[in-house]
Amino acid sequence: MSKFKVVLVLAAMLLFASTVWGYLQSFPSTLLGALFFLHSFCLILLAYLYSMERNDYTGMEELQQELAVLRSQSETEKTTLERAVEASEKELANSREELQHLRDMLSQREQRVDELTDQVTNAKAKIDEMQTDINDFLPPVDEDPVLTDIIKLARESAEELDACARKSGVNIRISAAQESLYVKVQPVRIRIMFRNIIDNSIKYMNRSGSLVITISAIEDDIFIVLKDTGEGLAEDETKHIFELNFQGSNRISGNGLGLTQAKAIVDYYGGTIYGKSSPGKGMGIYIQLPMTKTGEKAAEASGETSGEASAPASEEVSE
Repeated sequence: MSKFKVVLVLAAMLLFASTVWGYLQSFPSTLLGALFFLHSFCLILLAYLYSMERNDYTGMEELQQELAVLRSQSETEKTTLERAVEASEKELANSREELQHLRDMLSQREQRVDELTDQVTNAKAKIDEMQTDINDFLPPVDEDPVLTDIIKLARESAEELDACARKSGVNIRISAAQESLYVKVQPVRIRIMFRNIIDNSIKYMNRSGSLVITISAIEDDIFIVLKDTGEGLAEDETKHIFELNFQGSNRISGNGLGLTQAKAIVDYYGGTIYGKSSPGKGMGIYIQLPMTKTGEKAAEASGETSGEASAPASEEVSE
């Protein structure tokens, strides 16, 4: 084989390898076509040179067979390359569609983020407005906070409503593990808080029953539970009972200020209050208030003995 033929063979192999590599590297289809054309040209030229040297072959039949093989290889390679280009074009189209889909999703999420940001801003504004309006519901007082026995306040509040409770057939009972528990508050406001909740329970029970007021202390917090045996409310109504002018399915006459004012008082002292109820199982009001001193220290400050401060207490106000 002459040097020129060797060069043609090497060129054809190199062009074919470049074509395949270009397909794998996603070269433009125009460049891939040019490489394939040069590869085919080298093969055809090589075939032509062989045809020109008939004396070097044993016969025309052998030359035709070799040319047919070369043509077959060329057609096979062309078909393979065309399929590869077609697959590459489809993959590129799918990638473009996926990219557009991702862009649309990003745009929708950005819009959703903007909506949520506006909602959060509005919610913060409402919370700030509610915090500003808390003082509107606080009973006015002209006294400074003092250490006050909250159990005593609960008893006094229940006694004030004793006649109303007896008339409605409601039995009020106060249960506490200690004789006294002290918090630093304005007594008038805490008494109003108890009165509002007790009065609300008597009105909405609408039947004979009981109201149990449980008072306990855990570490630096006082927990108060006022649980009645009334008709109760559904959960979706219970979460609105502290809202001003709320009227549930068991509505009665009134402006709905009582529980709203009670919540404002609890919030003012840094506590929490919530309701828990279900139809036919009564209503429970749960309150947490922070203490400035433990019951024992407060009792010592007021001149009581530790034994008196820790004695269990349970008082029934109405029978």
